[in-house]
Amino acid sequence: MTIKVVRGNPTPEELAAALAVVRARAAAATETPPGAPAPRDSWSDPSRIASHRLPQPGPAAWGRTYWPA
Repeated sequence: MTIKVVRGNPTPEELAAALAVVRARAAAATETPPGAPAPRDSWSDPSRIASHRLPQPGPAAWGRTYWPA
């Protein structure tokens, strides 16, 4: 992103102040609003567990249901 002064001749202090405002507004736009639910972590996503195939039925199938092969 490039910022260009199209009119006037700002001092370094004025330019720094304008840049600080732009950066603060950009940071505020990316934050989640208060009261919004937090994004879920991928470890708690149920589709992570359901993506594996179920074990074939048999005498030891109960032991293969938890530990991936």
